[in-house]
Amino acid sequence: MSESTLRITEIFCSLQGETRTVGLPTVFIRLTGCPMRCVYCDTSYAFSGGETVGIDDILAKTAEYGAQYVTVSGGEPLAQKNCYELLTRLCDEGYQVSVETGGAMDISPADSRVSVVLDIKTPASGELGKNRWQNIDYLKPDDQIKFVICDRNDYEWARFKMEELGLAHKVNEILFSPSHKQLKPVELANWILEDKLQVRFQQQLHKLLWDDEPGH
Repeated sequence: MSESTLRITEIFCSLQGETRTVGLPTVFIRLTGCPMRCVYCDTSYAFSGGETVGIDDILAKTAEYGAQYVTVSGGEPLAQKNCYELLTRLCDEGYQVSVETGGAMDISPADSRVSVVLDIKTPASGELGKNRWQNIDYLKPDDQIKFVICDRNDYEWARFKMEELGLAHKVNEILFSPSHKQLKPVELANWILEDKLQVRFQQQLHKLLWDDEPGH
């Protein structure tokens, strides 16, 4: 039987720029390809190209960095069916694993040990119609929901969805992030405080430190 492979854009170690583990050294495994084209996408270089790599080699490269945390990202990592196998193998190796998904793919096959970071696409993302709402039923308390907010309408829409879907009862972390260079961070911070909204405000640390340079 041939070894399972994945199309990989890059594997690197950096500080986690988002989510509850922000600031911690993390190995990022960026898979190639994505079915979405969000207006604010910062990883369009991962839409195509990449290199076909066996899962054993991916694990070997990951181990070289000596980090405890691993994030599988993209592109859209779950668009490659072998990603689910990779997630399980990483968990078996003892890593604390998260997967960042744009929400268009089925999260239910993901290993229960993985923290799913589910990005719910807002109206201004341009990909509202790609949200796979069935995924909400498969969320675990340890998972995280992310909204990238582009404007006030996005903010109000996200507030409505939080209440409509009971998201605060689904996961322990709901993340609101201002779209880089589209919405001033202080505006979003003020809206959250004014409404006493129980979410985690986040700015993308890697953009503050490295300004979108690939490999960070």
